[in-house]
Order: sequence, then C-alpha cells, then structure tokens
Amino acid sequence: MTEAKIKFAYTVFWNSGLIILGSLIQAIALKSISTPHGFVPGGIFGVGSLLYYITGWLNPGLFYLFLNIPLFILGYIFISRRFLWYSALAMGVISLFYQLVHFEIQIGNQLYAALVFGVLLGTGAGMVLRSLGSNGGLDVIAIILNQKYNLGVGKIYFMFNVLLFSISFISLDNDLVIASMISVFVCSISVDYVLSMFNQRKLTFIISGKPQDVADEVMAKLKIGTTMLPAIGAYHKQNRTVLMVVINNIQLKRLEEIVFTQDEHALFIVENTFSVLGSTFSRRKLY
Repeated sequence: MTEAKIKFAYTVFWNSGLIILGSLIQAIALKSISTPHGFVPGGIFGVGSLLYYITGWLNPGLFYLFLNIPLFILGYIFISRRFLWYSALAMGVISLFYQLVHFEIQIGNQLYAALVFGVLLGTGAGMVLRSLGSNGGLDVIAIILNQKYNLGVGKIYFMFNVLLFSISFISLDNDLVIASMISVFVCSISVDYVLSMFNQRKLTFIISGKPQDVADEVMAKLKIGTTMLPAIGAYHKQNRTVLMVVINNIQLKRLEEIVFTQDEHALFIVENTFSVLGSTFSRRKLY
C-alpha cells in the first residue's frame, strides 16, 4: 500500500463513506428481514428489537437511537472524540435509514431468512468497523471495559448476548430465538471475513541456495522488501540464509515463480497472517 493510499484511508471522506454504506446495508437487513420475521439481533439493536416486540411502542430503530444516547456520553468521556463522532454518525445513519426503508425482502423459510440476515448485517458491520469509528451501541461499552479492565471484546459480546437471548427465551417463541442466535453467529463470521478480506497477507519463508539472487529479483520485479534471517541446517550444521517476505494474495504466485526460476530446489513456505502493520502496509488504527 502506497503512502498516498494509507493517508486516504484516514480521510473523513473515506471513513464517512464506509460508515454510511455499511450502515445502509445494516438498516436494509434489519428493516426488510429482521423485523418482518421477528428476529432479535445481538447487541443494543437486539435490546431495542426485544423492547419493540414486548411493548409495541415506537420501533427498533428509535429504541436503538435512544439507548445509544447515554452510551455516546460515556464514550465521549472515556474514548477519543474522533472515534465517538464517527460512531455517532453510524448510530444516526442506521436509525435514519431504518425509518426510510419501506420494503421487505420476501424469504418464507425462517432459517434461510436468518442466514441472509446474518450475512447482510455482518457485511455492513464489517464495513463500518473498517473505518475509524464503530457501529456504536455495544461497541462503545466493549472498548471502554477493554481499556479500563482489560476485558476481551469478544467475551463482552458473548456475555451480553447470552443475557439478551436468555430473556428472549422467556418472552418469545423458542424457534424464533434459535433462528436469531443462528443469524448472530453468521453475522460474526461475515464481519471477520469482511475485515480479513482487506487485511490478510501471506508470510513466506524461502530457503534457497541462492538467497541473494532471489532477493534481488523480488525487490526488482515486485518492488517489495525482503528480510534475510540467519539459520543453521540441523543435519549438515551449515550456515544458511532464510528469506522472509510479506506479500498480498495477488502477488503470491509471481513470488513463487521468481523463487523457483532462480532455484528449482528451493523450499517455499507460505502462512496466512491476519494483520500486518507498519512500513508500506497498513497503519495502526488510532481511535
């Protein structure tokens, strides 16, 4: 990633765009699938949905907005203002789009609806989390507790949703609650996929008798750096040089071709790595 692209990823235009588009996708999923089927999403929107199903007052979008007001105040005190303003944008946009969406995606089967809902909601949430903000609600609570008490974000979500669905079992049909739990599980997978799709890199180790030749070709043709690691072969006790290269999925095949063109007896090891920060790769996200 060039320096210009890295800077662009920190602009207000890029982050606001991600938040607005991701929030629109989430609002469509919530209004056109979740509410017609009576699903209970996880997090604060799930609380708003449950209150709506029990009382019949307002709608889940407005409940979500009102429940977020005290959370926004807490976040403004304990987290950076930039993070909270972006998160406030996400809260407001989801609530606004929820009021504006007036169509239903026709899916008769409850399980199919839960799966589609989870994919759409997770895709939208993942896009928002790619920004410098969050989806608001439970994200704010999780970050505050993580910073103050070192509680894992995943554990906070798990405990909150266990409580939410336990109450839902008391108030709603069991099959409906189970379908809601399936949608939350699919949502979490979709969020992880959206995030890893942008961040995943390949960590390669190259053991070759011509390490300098390989390194020169990699730097010349792929325009990326390599690191030479000293090593000793266990069998012959000979000093060796292992090349370490971090690369994206698109360039991996070209790297493989360069290595074996230079040395057909080389050993080429590839590992998945989720996040690479620094240098010409992604910058560390600062809220």
